Amino acid sequence: MVEGMVSRAHYSEAERAAVYRVIRERRDVRSGYLPAPVDDATLHRLLSAAHQGPSVGFMQPWRFIVVRDSSVRVAVHDNFLRANTEAARACGGDHRELYAQLRLEGLLAAPQHLCVVCESDSERGHGLGRHSMPETPAYSVACAIQNLWLAARAEGIGVGWVSILDPLTLRCLLKIPEKVRLVAYLCLGYVEQFADVPDLERAGWEHRADLASLVKANAFDRPYSFAETSE
Repeated sequence: MVEGMVSRAHYSEAERAAVYRVIRERRDVRSGYLPAPVDDATLHRLLSAAHQGPSVGFMQPWRFIVVRDSSVRVAVHDNFLRANTEAARACGGDHRELYAQLRLEGLLAAPQHLCVVCESDSERGHGLGRHSMPETPAYSVACAIQNLWLAARAEGIGVGWVSILDPLTLRCLLKIPEKVRLVAYLCLGYVEQFADVPDLERAGWEHRADLASLVKANAFDRPYSFAETSE
């Protein structure tokens, strides 16, 4: 084995199974938050997991704003209420009534929030990989968020991504510079339990697509055929 490299055998079958279990049981949590905030040592572990995410040119464009101030959390919730009213009006057809029944945020229940932004103009990384695809820094931040989300699930901490917000109002509230891109606003906290299936699936809003229908072979118009497995 090459020095400095880790072989596949480094991880036991149980360790690999745990990784897949965390991925399978990750949930977008909107309710059931416990009042105690996540302590700084645990929060540091979660943010360290995010900071280990892949990034174009190794630029590490993610920046994190920890929001614990109750007045700020209330202001963000007010932002959500206004945006949610507009979203409900725009929801047409049979889904309008169902939309009104969905629990779409846990902003007041979660003891802290986390805003994740992207500093795309950072000189770190020296522009590698960004010339032809300038949007890749934001993709890198999304990868960091997934790392945090999985680590949080392993710690028994719920994460809810709230996207029904007016971004301009949020930027002003959190004093986010104009050149810094807003990527995600997350609820964060310990929860009573995790749902066995995603909330939107349980509510009948949408179902999980069959993986086979999403995988193509060599071109977008050619389906991929998986070899038969024992699973």
